[in-house]
Amino acid sequence: MAQRSSNPNPASELEKFIKRAGAERYVLRLYVVGSTPKSAAAIANVRTLCEEHLAGRYDLEVIDLYQQPAEAKNAQIIAAPTLVRQLPKPPRRFIGQLANKDRVLVGLKLQPQAQDDFESNDDGTQWIKL
Repeated sequence: MAQRSSNPNPASELEKFIKRAGAERYVLRLYVVGSTPKSAAAIANVRTLCEEHLAGRYDLEVIDLYQQPAEAKNAQIIAAPTLVRQLPKPPRRFIGQLANKDRVLVGLKLQPQAQDDFESNDDGTQWIKL
């Protein structure tokens, strides 16, 4: 009778990760400032990423801080563009144009991370600078 190895099958672990990520609904907020090239790039990058990896299971709200300045204070936004993943928990914040697709996918937990390069606040919110 063959004995099972104590090392888990990496392919099996990846399949479990993908199934878990595939079942969750994502609630995202993208904070931008006006119709600048950086804002336009961030919006395009997030929409493309969401359609490729979260089709049918995400809500994305784009908030222009020029039009709604109180939102910056309410959401504690200190730089723009900033993407906030509200769900699944814990919240994560991404600052920048979100052009580094691999880092965004890791941050959204849509791709396994090789190392923990996120900073956490006291409230549990995790930050990643892109």
